Amino acid sequence: MPTTFYALWLDPQLVYSCAYFRSADEGLAEAQANKLDYICRKLRLRPGERLLDIGCGWGGLLIHAASRYGVEGLGVTLSGPQAAEARDRIRAAGLETRCRVEVADYRELAGDAAYDKLVSVGMVEHVGRAELGTYFRQAFRLLRAKGVFLNHGISDASLRRWPRPCSFVQRYVFPDGELPPVPSVLEAARQNGFEVRDVESLREHYALTLRHWVRRLEAHRDLVRQVVDEATYRVWRLYMAGSAQAFDSGAISVYQSLLIKNRGGTSSLPLTREDWYRTQGAAC
Repeated sequence: MPTTFYALWLDPQLVYSCAYFRSADEGLAEAQANKLDYICRKLRLRPGERLLDIGCGWGGLLIHAASRYGVEGLGVTLSGPQAAEARDRIRAAGLETRCRVEVADYRELAGDAAYDKLVSVGMVEHVGRAELGTYFRQAFRLLRAKGVFLNHGISDASLRRWPRPCSFVQRYVFPDGELPPVPSVLEAARQNGFEVRDVESLREHYALTLRHWVRRLEAHRDLVRQVVDEATYRVWRLYMAGSAQAFDSGAISVYQSLLIKNRGGTSSLPLTREDWYRTQGAAC
C-alpha cells in the first residue's frame, strides 16, 4: 500500500499504532505524540544510549527519541518505501548523525549486547506464535545486561480456543497476522531470559485511535479513491470499524510489556513508576 494512502488518515508523524489519550476528546496528533513520549519515559531513555526500534515504520518514534531524549537510534523495517520516507523525515529533522533506518530483518542483525534499549511497536503481531521464541531470543542477544525492552502488541483477549479460525482481517488485510494471548507472549519472553517488570493494557486507547482513523478515512474518501480502488477503501473502512468494536468488547486488547535482561539481583530500574507520568521530556 502506498505511503500516500496512509498519510490521508494517519497523524502527521505517520504513527500506525495505538495512540495514548489523556482524555477521550483529545486530538489524534496530540495522542500519538503522547504515546511516543510515554514509550520513551517507560524505557527511561538517556542521552547517548543506543536504541533499536524493531519494525520502525516511518520512523516517528526514532525521530522523537533522538530529538527529545538524545539517543543514538537504529530502526529496521522490511519495507523499502517506509525506509525511504523515514530517511527523508530524519534528514528534514536534521538528525542524520543521531539515527538511521535500514531495510533489514531483525533476525539477521549483528552485535551481541549492542543496544541499551529495545522497542517494538506493532511488530509482534506479525511474528507468529511459532516464532516468538526466536523473537525474544534475538532481542535478548542484542540487549546489554540490565537493558530494557518495551514490547507493544495486540493480543487475543477472548476466552475462545486459540488459534482462532481465519478472520476477515487475516484474509483481506494482514494475511501474516497472529494475535497470541498475552500470557503466551510473556511466557515466551520469560523462557528466553527476560524478567517481566510491567504489563499495561491500552485497550480503550486503541478503540479511540481506530475511530479517529475511520473518521479521517471517511473524510478523505475522494482522495483515498484516487490512490486505491473502491474495494480497498471499503475493506479498510470495515477492518478499522470492526477492530474498534473488537477492542470495545474486549475480544482483543493491546499491551505494553516492559522486560529487562536481568537474571536476578538488583535491576537497573527505579522503585516506582512516578517518572512515567511526568510531562514530555525536555529536548536535548
